[in-house]
Amino acid sequence: MNEHFTRRAFLKSAALGAAATLPVARLLAVADAAGGAPPNIIFILTDDLGWGDPHLFGGHPYIKTPNLDRLAREGTCFTQSYTSSPVCSPSRCGFMTSHYPARHKIHGHFADHAQNQQRGMPNWLDPRAATLPGLLKKAGYRTGHFGKWHLGHGQGAPAPTEYGIDVSKTVNSTGPQLGSEKEQEYFRARSTGLMVDETIKFIEAGKGAGYKKPFYVNLWTLVPHALLKPTPEELAFYRDLDPDPKDFPSYMRQYAGSSKNFKSQMKVFAAAVTGMDKALGRLFDWLDKEGLADNTLIFFTSDNGPEDYRISNAANAGMGSPGPFRARKRSLYEGGLRTSCIARWKGRVPAGKVDKDSVLTAVDFLPTMCSLAGAAVPESVKADGENVSDILTGKSRPRTRPIFWEWRFGVAGNKNYHPPKLAVRDGKWKLFVNPDGSSAELYDIPADGEERKNVAAEHEEVVARLKTLVLEWKKTLP
Repeated sequence: MNEHFTRRAFLKSAALGAAATLPVARLLAVADAAGGAPPNIIFILTDDLGWGDPHLFGGHPYIKTPNLDRLAREGTCFTQSYTSSPVCSPSRCGFMTSHYPARHKIHGHFADHAQNQQRGMPNWLDPRAATLPGLLKKAGYRTGHFGKWHLGHGQGAPAPTEYGIDVSKTVNSTGPQLGSEKEQEYFRARSTGLMVDETIKFIEAGKGAGYKKPFYVNLWTLVPHALLKPTPEELAFYRDLDPDPKDFPSYMRQYAGSSKNFKSQMKVFAAAVTGMDKALGRLFDWLDKEGLADNTLIFFTSDNGPEDYRISNAANAGMGSPGPFRARKRSLYEGGLRTSCIARWKGRVPAGKVDKDSVLTAVDFLPTMCSLAGAAVPESVKADGENVSDILTGKSRPRTRPIFWEWRFGVAGNKNYHPPKLAVRDGKWKLFVNPDGSSAELYDIPADGEERKNVAAEHEEVVARLKTLVLEWKKTLP
């Protein structure tokens, strides 16, 4: 008797009982439609990992990520995947709510409350907002969150449990803590392993019932965000590395060549990423051993592009690679927003596929996961994203909604990384413009992913259409 059958039998017996509930009915409908059970979901969100950092994605010349390589071989890589912001807190808001973060007045990262107020921001994401964990919990899922939070902390901040999460151990939050550098010298280096431990513990809590109830887990890493301090064992792996900036493409080549101590910085960064990969591999192996891999959807991506070493504490963390793309974290150019993305669900998501055409973004995550899980998305949510479950499971099609971005603050480093403050992507076109309509830049992204040739003067009608689109969107924001 296989696991899919036993779980579906459990759902059916529950649905037929006098105490049958709507969530069970929803799960049963999904089981019937899919010929199996709704998937378990593990959402791995890395912190400041560049598009070009996983070995498989940008063909990184040094960093070894064998476990992410394996995940890619068993799933699909999406090379045009975007976040909702070039920094962490608003990006996480996009994934959790399917809203552009400015709708919640989340424009930058949550800092101390005085700084939040100076930026016109609240001190945390409103717990009344519908979130993906909350919607899945209503649909019968067990929900957990392990790792970084950064959706609000400090006095009075809601704990993760107020957002539909059953069990959590986090940092940058209130509620049970995963740990800190103050407690352990190599805490950040070992933090992904701690998150894996907590994830396994959370999933195993359902073993007594035969893993019949599906689970959803946010595993949000701290690596490779600053400050990086790999363990001696992690550093030893790259002891003999002799990196050369010429091994990188495009903007990254010039950027790396201008660093103060490239060899040392790259060794530390590579060691940290490989250490994270090793910890994640232990989770993948455990899912295989428990017989859970076939019905567990793993979704892997990053919150934004790589950090800039000009930030004072990020000399080593600033060695991330945006691949061939322009700019880095805090910029609306591709290097700040485009991130590596892998989805694996054996038998449902095509294995070994590289999708270079589909355009995905963070606000698509909630409606897509809810669709796959059979969880209703109330009309009151007013999701900004679209359901791309058909794309995840192998269909190729254009997206139906444009993507919008806003960045109000400064950009570190190279002046060529500073675009206008608003951007929109629609079809092949990406337009930048300021809120007053000035400084238009237009790029054909499939043809010019490096954003080197501004073709606004050659396509005035496209500029006019997209400018109207993004300025009308801007008017809808608080």
